[in-house]
Amino acid sequence: MNDDVQILETVERYIQDEMTTQEREYFEQLRKSNPDIDQLVVEHTIFLQQLGQFGEKKAFKSLLHETHNHLLDNNEIKEELPKLRVMHQINKYKRVFAMAASIAGLTALAISGLVAYLSPKSSPQEIALLKKEINAVKISQKQAQKELNTIKITPSRPTAPGKFGGTGFLIDGKGYLVTSAHVVSKADSVYIVNNKGDYFKVKTIHVNDNTDIAILKIVDSRFEPLDRLPYGIRRGKADLGEQIFTLGFPRTEIVYNEGYLSAKTGFDGDTIAYQIAISANPGNSGGPIFNHSGEIIGVLSGKQITAEGVVFSSQSKYIFSALESLKEDSSALSLKVPTHSSLKGVERVQQIKKIEDCIYNVMSY
Repeated sequence: MNDDVQILETVERYIQDEMTTQEREYFEQLRKSNPDIDQLVVEHTIFLQQLGQFGEKKAFKSLLHETHNHLLDNNEIKEELPKLRVMHQINKYKRVFAMAASIAGLTALAISGLVAYLSPKSSPQEIALLKKEINAVKISQKQAQKELNTIKITPSRPTAPGKFGGTGFLIDGKGYLVTSAHVVSKADSVYIVNNKGDYFKVKTIHVNDNTDIAILKIVDSRFEPLDRLPYGIRRGKADLGEQIFTLGFPRTEIVYNEGYLSAKTGFDGDTIAYQIAISANPGNSGGPIFNHSGEIIGVLSGKQITAEGVVFSSQSKYIFSALESLKEDSSALSLKVPTHSSLKGVERVQQIKKIEDCIYNVMSY
């Protein structure tokens, strides 16, 4: 019975011109090659036309009755409907009944045609082929629509590497990141890529060249917010000699490095930065500097070319200063920057596994 309904629905979609161009072309080929299907289309077309005519005639007769009764009520005519008239109406209704019977007959014929068409004796191979092809068209339609929707919501990925690369990290699971200002300050557009190769378009919403800190916002509907970040961001100063580590993208894959805080100031006594002893390369800029408890104490900003292993980072407290300057941005008012780390006491490899999904390769164009 489901097959009957499906065939009849297909025929009705064809008659009502609801098929796609591909479906219609296939169905018309099927009509040419299969007389039963063609006959079914003809019969069902007649059935629908007569059904429509029946409805129109019934509505017209109802209007005539209403008009006649209205005239009688207003004494504009005196005569009641003669018996002959009643008989005439009955005769007319008889024709309607006959039409309805005819329609019922056509329906029966259509159903008979369906039954005959679906009979295993007639052509089971053709039935199976029809079902298979119709289902294939439906699947193709759904797949095409799915791909079309994907194209609509996926921004075009840059075809070339960024003019400048760096690293960024989430400070709020809703899609806010921090990187170095010099990574994005001159960019026309910025993308980020995670360690799985997923890329997202971002918008630069704050740049401070003095502290070398920038804040980015992911503007891509495909991004799935995180409930909470595993690490915290330290408000206070870090301690001299603290063991530190960083994760960044000097390559297309995430890279780990470790070292220690070697000075509480940066280059030439810069009080905004720390000096750290750690391996760093182009692409590490903007990466988070963690202490052993999984707290971010700084943002890697650069290295001294004339000295081996001398690297600098902006102090983490300036992340909070940057957020203060964003208070005019209503979307940033709800930011909840974590200050508590859940990584304290966790073995380093496990710390990294929990952190790396929050670290991104930043590509500036």
